[in-house]
Amino acid sequence: MIKKNRFDEYAHGVRELMDTKRFRHTMAVAYTAQAMAMAFGEDYAQAGIAGLLHDCAKQLGDQRLLRICQKNNIPITDCERRNVSLLHAKAGAAMAASDFGVTDEAILSAIRYHTTGRPGMTRLEQIIFLADYIEPGRYRAPRLPEVRQMAFKDLDECCYMVLDSMMAYLAESEDDLDMTTKEAYDYYKFIHEKKQEDCHE
Repeated sequence: MIKKNRFDEYAHGVRELMDTKRFRHTMAVAYTAQAMAMAFGEDYAQAGIAGLLHDCAKQLGDQRLLRICQKNNIPITDCERRNVSLLHAKAGAAMAASDFGVTDEAILSAIRYHTTGRPGMTRLEQIIFLADYIEPGRYRAPRLPEVRQMAFKDLDECCYMVLDSMMAYLAESEDDLDMTTKEAYDYYKFIHEKKQEDCHE
């Protein structure tokens, strides 16, 4: 169990890395993740720390993100080279380990995949992926009231809803599609469709 004073320590640390708006978002993600973890019987302390640190590299410049990834032998995709800001999740996981002393791989993995998702996410990974999307300060994403309700009912279905919205947005924009996101979408779409079939049998 992670003690409360460690949460406060991490909060102070990330505050030094962020402007006020980003820190407000970070705290909202941490508290949303804790609430979701309690709803699903997961470790709320883990969820809180992962939420606090998920964007610890968000406001670093492109060159610093690239250096962190190179230093830690983190593979960089062509998509990420064209959109270096996408590396903040991978770089953030490395920073959480090196700068904040996090050794819990479950937390590091949740930070690493919080933007793209991945097929077969752990519950903690799902919680951070979704908490980042639904925290109370968010208001632009489609179907947010419905997604927020689903986030406390069915993590797999909620991941499908969010990934479906992400795919629709990327199809209409000029942004590159990260293949990990496409793989995550296909995975959760299969689960969604299987549930639909089972309901109609």
